[in-house]
Amino acid sequence: MKAKSIEHIGIAVENLEESIVYYTEVLGLTCYAIEEVADQKVRTAFFKIGNTKIELLESTDPNGPIGKFIDKKGPGIHHIAFAVEKVQEALNEAQAKGVQLIDKQARLGAENLKIGFLHPKSTGGVLTEFCGEE
Repeated sequence: MKAKSIEHIGIAVENLEESIVYYTEVLGLTCYAIEEVADQKVRTAFFKIGNTKIELLESTDPNGPIGKFIDKKGPGIHHIAFAVEKVQEALNEAQAKGVQLIDKQARLGAENLKIGFLHPKSTGGVLTEFCGEE
């Protein structure tokens, strides 16, 4: 497995609409998609800058992963996502190399991409996501 690129950087926010204003009015970016990912208890907004995306994440449930993150650490960078060819193969390879997985099976995430998370205890403290079309 080799990461192809940084797919996106996930940023936890308290209020999606207010945060979108900063990215559009101050940074001059365009929000091209807003969607809810119900099983992850989150609403997302996406911006593209170069070949990389910024994903803003607003919790729809205080007990969801983003709600807990904001409660514990406050808003800010939540994760970095790497594009890979085949998410399940990348997860299997990482696990075989001793990395603790959050997701043992690839699952569907925002933008209809397959995703899988690696535990920050095994990645130098950085929540890491693999994502791709397969």
